[in-house]
Amino acid sequence: MSNNYQNLKKSDPAIHKLVLGEVKRQKDFLTLIASENYASPAVLEALGSPLNNKYSEGYPGKRYYPGNEIVDQIENLACERARKLFGADHANVQALSGGPANLAIYAALLKPGDKIMGAKLAHGGHLSHGHKVNFSGQLYQQVGYELDANGRLDMKKLAALAKKEKPKLIVAGFSAYSRDIDWAAFRKIADSVKAYLLADISHTASLVATKQLNSPVKYADVIMFTTHKSFWGPRGAVILCKKELAETIDRAIFPGFQGGPHDNAIAAIAVALKEASTPKFKTYTKQVITNARVLAAELTKLDYKIISGGTDNHLMVVDLTNKNLTGKEAEIKLAKQGILVSRSTIPNDPRGPFNPSGIRLGAYAVTTRGFKPADMKKLAKRIDAILKK
Repeated sequence: MSNNYQNLKKSDPAIHKLVLGEVKRQKDFLTLIASENYASPAVLEALGSPLNNKYSEGYPGKRYYPGNEIVDQIENLACERARKLFGADHANVQALSGGPANLAIYAALLKPGDKIMGAKLAHGGHLSHGHKVNFSGQLYQQVGYELDANGRLDMKKLAALAKKEKPKLIVAGFSAYSRDIDWAAFRKIADSVKAYLLADISHTASLVATKQLNSPVKYADVIMFTTHKSFWGPRGAVILCKKELAETIDRAIFPGFQGGPHDNAIAAIAVALKEASTPKFKTYTKQVITNARVLAAELTKLDYKIISGGTDNHLMVVDLTNKNLTGKEAEIKLAKQGILVSRSTIPNDPRGPFNPSGIRLGAYAVTTRGFKPADMKKLAKRIDAILKK
């Protein structure tokens, strides 16, 4: 897609100027924000296509408006690619993003007031896993679990907590946890209390799909992932589930939570899933993990504490307490020098979430831009030099 956007320039010069400014910003800054990546040119073309013009409330073959013959084929193809890539029974590609997808899953499987057992926010969890400021925490009771003193999951403690609280659903999902997941252990805990198991793999889906990390498909009742973090995809979400839950999950998305889906985004998801099935993409995901491990190792050499001691995936949380810096201060310092990271809480953080004690770094975006281990070593030294000023 052209970076000139001539039709936009003619129609709205002010927005055209701002779009070009954002294009330049994305080129000029290095993004280590773990939840960001770059959509491929083909994905951007699908997003900007006339598919945006169609209203297709319902599902393929069961729409509430005419003229959806092509859209049906697109959605069926996206679902087929998702099922094939992960080896799942059923796929729904209509969810607009990860948070709404999680809420729909809860609505499908739970009743208001039921207990959700998910990781606490400061221990690597997500707002949509039952946090009190999110609707998931207002509609359901959160039973929060924590990482141990080494920054890792303690499955024995999780099992004891589940036995005590008896949640109806367990969320195995993390936005700031750097280790691979023992899905079989989570399944055993869920079975012990007759709970559903939701695997939220929004941060690691492409690494799972390309077999760089363990897969939850054999173990989880439902799997949710976003398509804009670990893939070169659009903003959207995919829900995978066992066939016996397919109708329940689909009804929760539509008509439960949404009306007409975004057909241009669904087409872009289909494109991203096809790209993810290529050897080139598998090479990319291997490089992501290599780059993340190199960055973690180099920062450790420079006396930075990595929560859990390293990483198995794309991200790491850096505890800055020994540097006399807060996460917000580090974020601002680095941004001024063209490096974007996000502030992050650490386990048992004495500081608040708006100015916590750590930063979170991820390797997806810089790997998409071609970074290799030598570049990551330079980047670690550059980060250290900036934070020391």
